[in-house]
Amino acid sequence: MEKFLSEAKSASRVLNTLSGKEKNRILREMAQALRENTEALKRENEKDMQDGKKNDLSSALMDRLFLDAKRIDAMAVAIEEIAGLKEPVGRILEGWVTEDNLNIHKVSIPIGVIGIIYESRPNVTSDTAALCFKSSNVCVLKGGKEAENSNKAIAKILQNVLATNNLPTALISLIPDSSREGVAKLIKMDKYVDLIIPRGGAGLIKYVTENATVSVVKHDKGQCHTYIDKDAKLDNAIAIAINAKCQRPGVCNAMETLLVDRAIASEVLPRLKKEFDKAKTELKGCLETQAIIDAAHANDEDYDTEYLANILNIRIVDGVNGAIEHIIRFGSGHSEAIITENISASEAFLNAIDAAAVYVNASTRFTDGGAFGFGAEVGISTNKLHARGPMGIEGLTTYKFKIYGQGQVR
Repeated sequence: MEKFLSEAKSASRVLNTLSGKEKNRILREMAQALRENTEALKRENEKDMQDGKKNDLSSALMDRLFLDAKRIDAMAVAIEEIAGLKEPVGRILEGWVTEDNLNIHKVSIPIGVIGIIYESRPNVTSDTAALCFKSSNVCVLKGGKEAENSNKAIAKILQNVLATNNLPTALISLIPDSSREGVAKLIKMDKYVDLIIPRGGAGLIKYVTENATVSVVKHDKGQCHTYIDKDAKLDNAIAIAINAKCQRPGVCNAMETLLVDRAIASEVLPRLKKEFDKAKTELKGCLETQAIIDAAHANDEDYDTEYLANILNIRIVDGVNGAIEHIIRFGSGHSEAIITENISASEAFLNAIDAAAVYVNASTRFTDGGAFGFGAEVGISTNKLHARGPMGIEGLTTYKFKIYGQGQVR
C-alpha cells in the first residue's frame, strides 16, 4: 500500500505540468473511450449483476449497480460536461496590497492525492476520476466489492487513455488491497493522502470518520424530509412529494419522511395515499396518520432510518415549528424542503434548518451536482467545513497565498 500511494503522490507532480486545454482534450478522449467500450463494460457489469443476485442485494442496490448503454453514455456525457467547466486551478480568488506594499494573491490549487471510498455505483468511478483529473488531483479509488468487475473495467479504460498520452496510470487507480484491512491502511496514510471522501452506508461513514488520520469530507446518509404546510398549493405539494420519494427511491436525496401540517392532514393525506398507492410505496405513519389513512406504524427508529427504498414515513406535526423540531431531531444535514405559499413560514424554515440544501416548493431530488450546474459530483458533503452539499470541481481545490515583495523586511 505504501509503495502504491508513494507512486500516486509522485504522479501528482505531472498534473501541474498540464494546461487546462490539455486536460480537457484528455477528458474528452476518456469519454469517447467509454462509449467505444460499451459492450465490454456491459459484459463486466453483468458479472457483478449476477453476483448481486446470488448475494441477495436489495433492489435499490441492484439499480445503482446496473449499467446499460444509456447509463454508460451518461457517464461519458458527465465527463464531457466536466471538460467543459472552467479551469478550477490557478485562479486568483482575491488580490490586495498590504500596508507594507506586499502584493498578495490568493490562488486556487489542487488538494493533492484524494482517496475516495464508495459503494455500489460504478459511475462514481468515472465521475470522480474525471473531477479529480480536471482539478489536477490524483485519485485513489476504493469501490464496493459488489461492483468490482465494473470498476476495474472503467478504471482500465481511463488508464489506457492516460498511457496513450504518456501520463502515469497512477493518476487514476484502484487501491491494490480492497479489503477492510486495506481501507484501514489507506485512511491512515496521511504522509501520501491529503483527503478521504467516503460515500456509502452509515457503517462505512462511521468507521472512516472514527479511524482516519487523513482529513475526511463525509458523504453521510440522506435523511431527507418534505414538509407540507397548511398554506401549500396541494396539487404542487402532492406532485413534489411523489417526485421526492418515488422518482428514484434508492438515492441519498430521496425523501424518507413526509411531514404534514395538522391543519390540512385530513384533507391532503387521502389524496397522497391514492398517489403513493399507484407508485406502490409502502407507507408508515404516526398514530394520527393511521387514524386518517391505512399505514403501518412508524416509530423513532423508522424516522431515523434511511431506507433507500420505496418506503415512506409520514408524521403529522403542529405547523412549521413542529416540522422544524422533527427535522432538528432526525435530519442528517442533507436536504430538506417546505411546500408553502406563506413567505413567513418559508423564511422561518430556511433560517432554522441547518442542512446543506434547503428548498421551498421544490423536490429534494435536485440536490445533485448536475442539477446545480456543477457537472458531476464527487459526493454530497454533509460536512460544515471545506465543502458542503454537492461537491463539484471547486470542492476539490484549496488555495495558497502568493506574496510579491520588493525587499520588505519586518
